Amino acid sequence: MTRPCIAARRALLAVACGAMLLGASAAFAEKADRDKPINFSADQPAEVDFEKRVGTLRGNVVITQGTMTIRADRIEFKQNADNSLSATAYGNPLSFRQKKDDSDEYFEGYAQKAVYDGEKQTLELFDRALLRQGTDEIRSNYISYNSATGVFKAEGRPDAPGVEGPGARVRGVFQPRGESPLGPSPGAPGSDGKEAASAPKGKATGNGAPKDAKPARPLKLTPDAKLPAK
Repeated sequence: MTRPCIAARRALLAVACGAMLLGASAAFAEKADRDKPINFSADQPAEVDFEKRVGTLRGNVVITQGTMTIRADRIEFKQNADNSLSATAYGNPLSFRQKKDDSDEYFEGYAQKAVYDGEKQTLELFDRALLRQGTDEIRSNYISYNSATGVFKAEGRPDAPGVEGPGARVRGVFQPRGESPLGPSPGAPGSDGKEAASAPKGKATGNGAPKDAKPARPLKLTPDAKLPAK
C-alpha cells in the first residue's frame, strides 16, 4: 500500500475517533463562562493594554474565566467583543481545563502550545498533545476541539525539533461504558490525585494545576480611567 493511501486512512480514522469520543457524549463547554470576568496572574511583570483589552503574561501564568482555566509559562491573550477570551499559550506542558455545559464533568487538554478562540469556541493543541474527558483520552501531535459541537479531530504529525512526542501516530483509549467513561473511576489516571502521564513532575498535575505555581492576586481585565488613552 502506498504512503499517501496509508496517510489518508489514518486521517479518516482520526476524524472517526473524534466523533466517537467527544461528540457522542455532547461535551459542550460551559455557556455561562463568557459572561464572567477574565482574571489573570503571573510571576513576571505583565504587558497589558487596558484600552485594547490585550496582554502578554510570563512566569507561572494563570488565566481564568468562569470554569475555564489556562496555566502556562507564557500566554498572549485578548478579550473579544462578546467578552469571551482568546489566547495563545506556551508551556512544558501547558494545561487547559473547562467545565462541560449542564454537567459536573470537565474536559482537559495538555500540550506544548495551545490556541484558544473563545468566539469560535475552538481549541487547538500542538506537540505532545493530550485531550482527556473523564477516563477517555486521545494523544497526538495535533488535536483540534470544537466545544460548541463536542467534536474533535486528531492528526498524526512528526515530532517538533527537540521535542519527543507520539510521532506521526494517533493514540486513544476508550474505557468500557459500564465504568462511567464520563467520569474518573477507581484506579483510573488522575482519580487518585497523582500526576497525569503527560504532565512532567513540577509542571502540571492531573487536574491541570502546576505544583510549583505561586499564589498571586488575580487581576480583573477592566479599563482604568486614570490611565491615558492610547
